[in-house]
Amino acid sequence: MDLQFKRLSEISSADIIDLNNNPVVLRHMPLGRPDFDQAKCSAWVAEKESQWMLNGYGPWAFMVDQKFAGWGGLQQTEGDADLALVLHPDYWGLGKAIYDEIVRRAFQEMGLESVTVLLAPTRTRIKGILRVGFQPDGEVNVDGTRFVRYRLLASTRA
Repeated sequence: MDLQFKRLSEISSADIIDLNNNPVVLRHMPLGRPDFDQAKCSAWVAEKESQWMLNGYGPWAFMVDQKFAGWGGLQQTEGDADLALVLHPDYWGLGKAIYDEIVRRAFQEMGLESVTVLLAPTRTRIKGILRVGFQPDGEVNVDGTRFVRYRLLASTRA
């Protein structure tokens, strides 16, 4: 498998629109809506790209064997570097490898002290994130939607 991290601005809008409107993907994105069109995509990519300038980190596009597999990375949320990972269902089996690389970059290259993940309160299958070291860390509200926050500390990562 050839995994590459690219900037979202390098990816076809059609590919991003298809992923962000995929009904299976949307079931896991509480803030997602099935009306993600070209205008929304352009604004969304611009906002995601601006995070690199503002925070020194932001989301990437993931390419697997030269094909767009999804997007994710670190986004500023409530003062934290929040980890997002949105993959096309065809690539769900690669989530752990992509996650490992995001976390490696966050702690080893960027020197972050922690990263968070935000999950909907209805998400009860959380053993996977607990197993890799995330711990519950309160709740946050993003755009009117409540999330449970989990935090992974660099100091607890082996």
